[in-house]
Amino acid sequence: MTNRLSLETVILRDDEAPTLQGRLAAAVVRAILDSRARPGTRLPSTRQLATALGISRMTVTLVYQDLIGQGYLEAQPRSAITVAATVPHRRLELSEPPPKHRIIAQPPDWGEWLSDHQLPRRTISKPIDWRSYKYPFIFGQTDPSLFDNNAWRDCARRALGSRDFADLSADRYGADDPLLVDYICSNTLPRRGINASHDEVLITLGSQNALFLAVELLARADRIAVTEEPGYPDFAETLRRAYSPTTFLPVDSLGLNPADLPANTRLVIVTPSHQVPTGSTMPLERRRDLIARASADDFLIIEDDYDFEMSYLAPPVPALKSLDVSGRVIYLGSFSKSLFPGLRIGYMVAPAALIAQARILRSFILRHPPGHLQRITAYFLALGYYDTHIVRLRETMKLRRAVLEDAVAETRLEIAGAASSGGSSVWLKGKDGSDSTKLAAELRNHSVLIEPGAVFFEMPPEPCPYFRLGYGSITEAKITAGLRIISRVSERGR
Repeated sequence: MTNRLSLETVILRDDEAPTLQGRLAAAVVRAILDSRARPGTRLPSTRQLATALGISRMTVTLVYQDLIGQGYLEAQPRSAITVAATVPHRRLELSEPPPKHRIIAQPPDWGEWLSDHQLPRRTISKPIDWRSYKYPFIFGQTDPSLFDNNAWRDCARRALGSRDFADLSADRYGADDPLLVDYICSNTLPRRGINASHDEVLITLGSQNALFLAVELLARADRIAVTEEPGYPDFAETLRRAYSPTTFLPVDSLGLNPADLPANTRLVIVTPSHQVPTGSTMPLERRRDLIARASADDFLIIEDDYDFEMSYLAPPVPALKSLDVSGRVIYLGSFSKSLFPGLRIGYMVAPAALIAQARILRSFILRHPPGHLQRITAYFLALGYYDTHIVRLRETMKLRRAVLEDAVAETRLEIAGAASSGGSSVWLKGKDGSDSTKLAAELRNHSVLIEPGAVFFEMPPEPCPYFRLGYGSITEAKITAGLRIISRVSERGR
């Protein structure tokens, strides 16, 4: 008697594929593997399966044909469809070992194995389902309606074409895509006043990866590092992991003040264009002072210029790296903020000797960021899509910033920091004695997301009244209503 695959085992799941055909194919494959269907097991007819699932018979037919081509199914005489003997990834069935070979399961003590690796003390937490909130004032996420999917698709098609595919599918042994590096050197960096050759640029998995590489190579237990307070939490945690003694230097309305640096400073990590999280911009005079101090006192600077494209209220101040004539600034940039965060394409710019060492270190983690993703990004930049996108993004952020400032002005909240040139977030302060962590928890009940401020401080005030509002992921139509909810809940003191 021929085995049959039960109709009840074919279950459609909405989260498995964007199309009905894709979901049905996944459901059939899952049913075959989960039931351990043997070769020759007969599948329901196209009519039976279509009726049971309430879908088109043609959809079932097309899926069966695709799975035949993939080696999951076989077509038999009289239109019968059966499980093929060539099913990929068939699960291995293990027989019970004889008694003398049975092992008493003793799990490892992971607490002991990982005792030298402490969990980060400060991490920014954002809900994965942030899009389900009506008022998501969170930084670093994007509004998909502002992105040209057709343009990105065109670049992907070019990168997957026969002309590029052979080159991009090969192992580049640590080398980066020359087209992307060339564009960064000839277009992106000059817009920041930076001149760099190809051997002074390393492509990374976002600026986060670049930060890790730079700190891993430069920080040591006998080298005092300085970073901003409040500041980006990952600076502190990356330095902590490197056992680097760190001074957290309070910033003012102009960012970090070079005059306050300790005499024995060896490494400084700063966000001079749009300070995290206050948004303050370090003026040109302070930038020159910081460069001069680095040369006089023999220290290095890591400049994270993550958001420089969001300068729509005033021209951006020249990057620290553009003022550096002695090679003391390690510049970190990223396309993840200006395009979309899931891209994870960034870069490090530094003297060739450091880049060579960073490339070797990167190779122990990954050979290089995915070649096709680098090439798609390169085409998006080179074909002019990126510049068009940035113009659209700046216009939208300018409008949202104005709406947000007007909305805040109608409340008792205070803008404690905002980038003078633009940006995509503001740093707010609630009433004295308020706790932004408790406020954030209460606001979630009203479908509002904010970022509590305590995580940005090494020594946060108790309670911490500060919080960050991002406006890149929320439309201008919702900003005012969202601010009113924040103000109302804040005034209740809950």
